[in-house]
Amino acid sequence: MLTNASQVLLRNSDLVKDQSVLVLNYEGDTLLKALLDSASSVSALALDFHHHLIMQPYAAKNLQLYFGHQLPSQECFDSVIVYFPKAKALAPYLFNLAAKHLKPQGQLIVVGENKGGIKSLPKQLPDYFDKAFKMDNARHCIVFTSELNRPAPEIKLQDWYSKYQLQTPQGEITICNLVGVFSEKKLDEGTKLLLENLPKMQGNVLDFGCGAGVIAAALLTAQPTLKLDCVDINAMALASCKLTMQANGLNANVFASDGMAQTNQHYNGIISNPPFHDGLTSTTNIATDFVKASAANLVRGGLFHIVANRHLPYSDCIAENFGNVNVSAENNRYKIYSNTKR
Repeated sequence: MLTNASQVLLRNSDLVKDQSVLVLNYEGDTLLKALLDSASSVSALALDFHHHLIMQPYAAKNLQLYFGHQLPSQECFDSVIVYFPKAKALAPYLFNLAAKHLKPQGQLIVVGENKGGIKSLPKQLPDYFDKAFKMDNARHCIVFTSELNRPAPEIKLQDWYSKYQLQTPQGEITICNLVGVFSEKKLDEGTKLLLENLPKMQGNVLDFGCGAGVIAAALLTAQPTLKLDCVDINAMALASCKLTMQANGLNANVFASDGMAQTNQHYNGIISNPPFHDGLTSTTNIATDFVKASAANLVRGGLFHIVANRHLPYSDCIAENFGNVNVSAENNRYKIYSNTKR
C-alpha cells in the first residue's frame, strides 16, 4: 500500500520518464519499484532505517538503495525527488543534498502532506533553484517542481549541526545536534529526570533511541568502563550521536536498528528515553514492542531503566514482561521505570 504522497507521485510519474532519478527521504512503501515503469533507473537514500529495510528485497542494478545522511558517491541525476520531512528543520539540508546530486538544469520534485508544511515550499527553496511550480494537489498532498539554476554550496556537516555545552548531574558534556534531531539546547524534562536518577550500570549496556547521544555521553562520563551500544532508526540521529561521542572523547558502538532487530547480544542493562512517535502519529505499539524486546534481550539480573510520559501505557506491559512494575522516581509529567529481569 502506497502512502498518500507516494500515490500522488506515481500519478505524476511521467515527470521522470526515461530519466535517472534519485529519491531522498522516501517513505515506508514500495514506490521506488513502481517508478521503474517510467524512470530508466532509481537510486534512493533512506533516512529512516525501517523504510530502507522495506525496500531492501527489491534492490537491483537499476534500483540502488542506501541508508544514511549522505550518498556514498558524487553521482548526479536527471531528477531528484524529495519527500518533504516531518521535521521541517531538515528540509534545507535535503534541498542542498538534492542540488549536489542534480545535473545542471536538473529537475527537483518535492512532495508532502498539506499538514506537514509543504504549502510553504515556494518560500523555503534556496535561490540556486528556480521558482517552484505546483504540479498536483491530491490526497491531501502537493507536488512541486523546480529546476537547478546554479551550483549549490558543498555540504559540510559542521554547517548543519549545533554544538553546545550541556550541564548534567554527571558533569558538563558537549552535544552535537544535526538538523531534524530531537535535542534542544537544554535537557528535555524527561531526560533531565532520567539523568537525575541514573543508576549504577555494568557490562554491556544498550541506549535505545539514542538521538543526539545525550544519555550516552552522560552515562559514559559517569561510568567510562561500560561497553555501550547506541541504536536509533534515524540516520541524522546516528550521525549526531557519533559526533557527540567524538566531541567528548568517548567510545560507543553507534549503529542503526529497527527496534532491537539488529542488536546482536544480550545486555546487562538497557536505558532509554524511548520514542513514541511514528512520523506525526503517536503510537503505543512502539512502547509495547520496546518493552517486550528489552525483556528478551536482557540477561538475568539485567536492569531495564527508562523514562516515559505518564500517559503512556507502560505499566501493564512492564508487569507482563518483568513480573512487577517499579517506579523509582516521578514528577507530574514523567515516570522512571526501573526493573530487574528475574
